[in-house]
Amino acid sequence: MSASEHNLRIDPAGAPRATVLFAAPLFDEANRLRRTLALAMRALAAGGFAAVLPDLPGQNESLVALEAVDLERWQDAFAAVAAGIEGPVIVASVRGGALIDHRAEAAAWWRLAPVSGASLLRTMMRARTTADREAGIDTSLDSLQEAARTAPLLLAGNVLSPAMVAQLGSAEAQAVAPLRSIGLGADGIAGTPLWLRAEPGEDAVMAAAIAADIVAWGTTCGIS
Repeated sequence: MSASEHNLRIDPAGAPRATVLFAAPLFDEANRLRRTLALAMRALAAGGFAAVLPDLPGQNESLVALEAVDLERWQDAFAAVAAGIEGPVIVASVRGGALIDHRAEAAAWWRLAPVSGASLLRTMMRARTTADREAGIDTSLDSLQEAARTAPLLLAGNVLSPAMVAQLGSAEAQAVAPLRSIGLGADGIAGTPLWLRAEPGEDAVMAAAIAADIVAWGTTCGIS
């Protein structure tokens, strides 16, 4: 485990069947999903799995400033957390977490509603232009992109470095195997897209569905 950042860990009553390592959504989406992911972790522990939700540099209580990190640093940090876990690891990524999970050594990967870095970046930039317009400031997506080439950029409460913005612009979830990639809704995980809400929420049905699907996928991959 990383010694410099906090890791939320929930253990089962006995020896764990495996450890589910969560790659949470990135930026403000992480706050909206954290309570639901914590519920999923408790459900996994009840089923005999350990569950870990790490803070990476620049996240939550980290002493590292967000503007000092980029996607590559997050990828390396996440891989380091995985390397410190004993026994089989299932990496479970949600939304933008799928952009940082591929360097980890794992027995299996599970992704929920993976999204491109460009999509996340556009959403945050549009929120910035809307807020600026309401404040009487004239900005555009093009002007924000230009500003981000040479200086940190404030987006949705996050100060992103030029390197982070550049990497997000071309980032896609990378191929890993074995992988289960699933969406949200009728043909996927039951629940609501909490990342679209203005405030953090909680969906117990979604949390239970996440845990059950991860357990089933682990069994399919020979983790029992």
